[in-house]
Amino acid sequence: MTALSSNSGATEAEAEVVLSLQGVHKRFGDLEVLKGIDLTVRSREVVCLIGSSGSGKSTLLRTCNLLEPIGAGTIELLGHDLGHERIDPDAVRRHIGMVFQSYNLFPHLSVLDNVTLAPRRVLKRSKAAAEQEATELLARIGLAEKAADFPDRLSGGQQQRVAIVRALAMGPSILLLDEITSALDPELVAEVLGLVEELAQQGMTMVLATHEMGFAREVADTVCFLEEGRIIESGPPAKIFEDPDDPATRRFLQRIIEAGRL
Repeated sequence: MTALSSNSGATEAEAEVVLSLQGVHKRFGDLEVLKGIDLTVRSREVVCLIGSSGSGKSTLLRTCNLLEPIGAGTIELLGHDLGHERIDPDAVRRHIGMVFQSYNLFPHLSVLDNVTLAPRRVLKRSKAAAEQEATELLARIGLAEKAADFPDRLSGGQQQRVAIVRALAMGPSILLLDEITSALDPELVAEVLGLVEELAQQGMTMVLATHEMGFAREVADTVCFLEEGRIIESGPPAKIFEDPDDPATRRFLQRIIEAGRL
C-alpha cells in the first residue's frame, strides 16, 4: 500500500467516511496527550474541536497528517490504515491539507509561487496549469492582485488566506485547520473565518481546532469537546452549546460565556 485511492468496492455508507480514528493514544515521554480518541469524519462534514489549550486538539490533528506517530489505536484515511508499514506519507499528505497557527509561507517566494510549489513538485503539474489554478483560487478569495507580492507585503489575514489556498491547490480530500486565527489581530479574524465558512458551504470536508465558539456554533456539523486528551462529548452544535450532557462541557462553556466569547 504505497498510495491512497478511494475504495471502489466499499458500500455507500463506507465510502462517505473520509477519516476515522479508533482508540488513538499519543504520549510525549511521561505525558499522555491523547487517551483513546474515537472520531469519524464523513464527506462534506465540518467537525470543530473545542476545549482549553493543552486539551489535545492540535496533537490530534497532527497525528492525522502523520506529523506525530501514535502509540496505540488506528487512523484510517479513505479506508486505508495510516499505520500500515507500507503506507506512503507523501501520498497521505496529498489527500490531507493542513493549515497551521503560523502561516508558514516561504518568505523568498511570491504568493503565486507559494501556492504552485507543491502542485508542480508533488503532483507534477505543468507550470502553466498550476499557475492557472492558483490564479483562479486567489481570485476567489480576492487576492488575485497580490499574486506577485511576497508574504511580507501582506497582512496577517491575507497571509493566512494564502496558506489556506496553498492547501486547497493540492485538491485534498480533507482539510485540517489548527487554530488558524490565533495569531491574527481581532480585526483580521473575520476575513479568514469568512473563507472557511465559504469552503464549508461548498462542501469541503474539514476538521478545525478553534477557540472561536460563535464560529463553531454557526459552521460545524459536529462539535467535539476535548479535555485532558479525551473527547468528553460530541454532537450537533445546538446540543453541545445549549444542552451539553457532561458537567465538564458545561463548566468549560460557562467559562467561555463569562469571558464574553459566546
